Amino acid sequence: MNLITSRDNPLVKTLRRLAQESNAYRKLGQFWLEGDHLCRAALQRGVRPARVVLAQSLADNAQADEWLRLDVPVTVMPDELFARLSGLESPARMGFVMAHEASLTIEPDAPTVVLDRLQDAGNVGAILRCASAFGFRQVLAMQGTAALWSHKVLRAGMGAHFGLHLTEGLQENDLDALALPLVTTSSHTGPFLHELLRSGTLPTHCAWVLGHEGQGVRQSLVARASLQVRIAQPGGEESLNVATAAAICLHASATGAL
Repeated sequence: MNLITSRDNPLVKTLRRLAQESNAYRKLGQFWLEGDHLCRAALQRGVRPARVVLAQSLADNAQADEWLRLDVPVTVMPDELFARLSGLESPARMGFVMAHEASLTIEPDAPTVVLDRLQDAGNVGAILRCASAFGFRQVLAMQGTAALWSHKVLRAGMGAHFGLHLTEGLQENDLDALALPLVTTSSHTGPFLHELLRSGTLPTHCAWVLGHEGQGVRQSLVARASLQVRIAQPGGEESLNVATAAAICLHASATGAL
């Protein structure tokens, strides 16, 4: 184990950037996973860390033994120092440094979710969870979408990242690589989702396009789509949160194939 006590240590500075700057992973080729749940989710998917980081109080505890057995470098630091780099209100006392290599590929036939300029990290992470839960194994993020591997999206995704093929920073013509029909969502236009599901005409093998929280899906992507769908809202609200809409649409599409 390597003990670090100085906040000016280069590794501490790197960890602080990874934990607090949304785009740092793109520059540093690493990302930071903090907490037992996220770290276990990575291991369960066969993704191993480049480094384990432990707060001193945990390193001195028998609970740390499982992390020490991973046969990767281990860094220990005082709890106060760990808390300074943590992105959580209640620091989790452990985390992984993970290697990151940006994916540049698109799987043409994989059930897909396309994110068109979504800004809120919580929404993006929640949609990744929905995609993983309902069998959409690929998520493509258009340029302008919140950084997929940022600490906030990782926390909101709750481990879903490690079961998905993720590609970000895409331009519209990159979607030409998809061999699936595009289905877009709308608040006011197109047939109702429940009617398509009832009639058996809702696509099950497709790419769902989810748009910006305020502006929705850009018109040029709507023009590319085979279908535009809306969700009935008998209570009279003008629109739904995009992550809520995603859960409804992806669940309907997935269960329509059963």
